[in-house]
Amino acid sequence: MNGNIDLTESRRLRVEASSYHSAEAACSQTRRIYDLVAPLYSLSSQLFHSRAHRAALAISGIENGMRVLEVGMGSGEMFHQLIRINQDGETIGTDLSPKMAELSQKSAREHFPKVAAHCQSADVRYLPFPDGSFDAIMCCYLFELLPKEDVAKTVGELRRVLKPGGRLTVILVAQNKASFNALYKAAGRMVPAFWGRQVEKSIATLLVSKGFTIHKDQYLRQLFYSSRVLSTIAIEGTQGQSR
Repeated sequence: MNGNIDLTESRRLRVEASSYHSAEAACSQTRRIYDLVAPLYSLSSQLFHSRAHRAALAISGIENGMRVLEVGMGSGEMFHQLIRINQDGETIGTDLSPKMAELSQKSAREHFPKVAAHCQSADVRYLPFPDGSFDAIMCCYLFELLPKEDVAKTVGELRRVLKPGGRLTVILVAQNKASFNALYKAAGRMVPAFWGRQVEKSIATLLVSKGFTIHKDQYLRQLFYSSRVLSTIAIEGTQGQSR
């Protein structure tokens, strides 16, 4: 019996190791792709994301004087808007791509030289901040790029660094239009590290299970691009759920 148990355990460990290396490889590929497209990514954001950005800011509850985090900030379009709202507070942005973080930091310093704003390269699965560090978090089109096995872990990590009662605002690629879904799926098959996959239908339930309550929820379109914007509040007493 001990031999069988050891064999089963050995298989489990091999599966876990394979899954881990697969997830790390996917994240590494995403990092390389976004480093390459960093100089041009702002055009894509302006064409397809700007309307969702405005909607997210309107329902985010972010006010001047807060400590605000944006994860997956990309080329910094949303980050600039957060700084503009929060000029007396502190705004921090992270992105898996060092090039994205570098370009966003340079732009922030040029446009807001006297504001406390900082960009850095960081993996959202392992954020380098203590528990309860932020009053609000903004997350735009990030979950689509994560390995499937890391989505729940990432939601828990966002909850960990958010204060109880804090606000998490999430923008997702929506799944409410069949024609758009088909187009997005095709793009994802061609360049998965850039487009990722649609996960919108599962995220709301996952957020609730990880200690958030849904405050506002809306769908919108820009050109042919569909987005869903969720505003959530971190429930008191659930900070440890990420671990």
